[in-house]
Amino acid sequence: MFWLRGAGKLEYNFNQSLTAARPKQLMFSFEFPPLTGDILLGAILIFALRVVGIAISTLRVLAMMRGKRAAAFVAGFFEVLTYVIAIAEVVNNLDNIWNVLGYCLGFSVGTVAGMILDERTASGFINVRIISRYKAQSIVEEIHQAGFGATVGWGHGRGGTVGMIVAVVGRKDADRICAIAENVDANAFITIEDARSVRRGYIQMNRLER
Repeated sequence: MFWLRGAGKLEYNFNQSLTAARPKQLMFSFEFPPLTGDILLGAILIFALRVVGIAISTLRVLAMMRGKRAAAFVAGFFEVLTYVIAIAEVVNNLDNIWNVLGYCLGFSVGTVAGMILDERTASGFINVRIISRYKAQSIVEEIHQAGFGATVGWGHGRGGTVGMIVAVVGRKDADRICAIAENVDANAFITIEDARSVRRGYIQMNRLER
């Protein structure tokens, strides 16, 4: 149960029975101290450390998914370093609610920052699959004219024969490939997934020429 006691003090109290005959009372107390320069600076420092740490954590997970061991190793080191510094500041001043809020807010902002950073860097390759019932050949021709490699094949779906296009491109080019396909066939079915490793193929030659 939470309640306010005095001016600017939030407490949480609950009873937990360890045994039938021996109850134990636990209490957490958070204070709202005046926002002096030192207190504000400490909360901002914790916030910044969490933003950086969680952003690095997001990139580390992405590096692991793409098989980039060196990048995952370095990211993991700095992720834990920022975490240890931030959590030490919070634990040493656990009754300071501003530090706790800075930690929590930094975690949330860092998650979004990591996603934005990943979108901006957009390194690596993706595998784009496009399925079109009537315009697969036209789509693959437009992709070729745009300077990308693509392979088309034919298969049988629930509604009959369909064309299946596979294109491996840089992650930065994903929106462009999708736009090309949708301009030709607005009903095209498109899926995108990460390509952990790319060896040879037209995409490599195309990147070297540009």
